[in-house]
Amino acid sequence: MDWDVKEAHVLEHGCIYVKFADGLEGKVRFQPTAYRGVFAKLRDPAEFNKLMVNGYFVTWPGELDLAPDAMHEQIEQSGEWIIH
Repeated sequence: MDWDVKEAHVLEHGCIYVKFADGLEGKVRFQPTAYRGVFAKLRDPAEFNKLMVNGYFVTWPGELDLAPDAMHEQIEQSGEWIIH
């Protein structure tokens, strides 16, 4: 799929670089309000830095992940996906 994530790494706490199978590149930015519910533990930089690519999506330990199709769509439209 075009939205399969091929590469991802943390640029700084709250900001991730991603590259997709179709060559699209961009950033995912977590706003302070995003660190609630299942994402609350990512407020800790040590936890946020455990980011990895698992198969075709961005994930963290504990089965946290980001939907690659939504991420691709937002990055294609504006160059980044801001998670609130």
